[in-house]
Amino acid sequence: MKKIISPWVDRDEYMCFACSPKNDHGLKMEFFEDGDDIVSIWKPTTYAQGWVKTLHGGIQCTLMDEVGGWVITRKLQTAGVTSKLDAKFIKSISTDEPQLTIRGRIKEQKRNAVFLEAEIYNSKGEICANANMLYFTISKEKALQDFSFVECKTEGE
Repeated sequence: MKKIISPWVDRDEYMCFACSPKNDHGLKMEFFEDGDDIVSIWKPTTYAQGWVKTLHGGIQCTLMDEVGGWVITRKLQTAGVTSKLDAKFIKSISTDEPQLTIRGRIKEQKRNAVFLEAEIYNSKGEICANANMLYFTISKEKALQDFSFVECKTEGE
């Protein structure tokens, strides 16, 4: 797996709840490219719980949605917005889990509509949640103009 470098890491206004390393209240997700998949390894904590020692479903959706966003950023080299996220919770996730693996990939693309899928796996490799998502991408010119997005690289590129 190759670590993905955020194209916004040096920007002061980069405070994404899911992925900014500077957001003290955020999830601080990091991303890796593994073939066609984008992967994040994340450790749950009690601040993200819903029920006692159970990872909140909204946080699970955020984890899958954010991986989807990074699929767009890395694989299509542009920005996009989530239009639809259909999540299924299969197995509860304990906030005591040593780590979760979140994986996402493109299923299909029709012009600027991109259909993605993502899953969350516990430390035993069991699938705990999955989502089908629809993103709408923007042109690379608009991504540069509106988001200062130039390109997304991995370490060593």
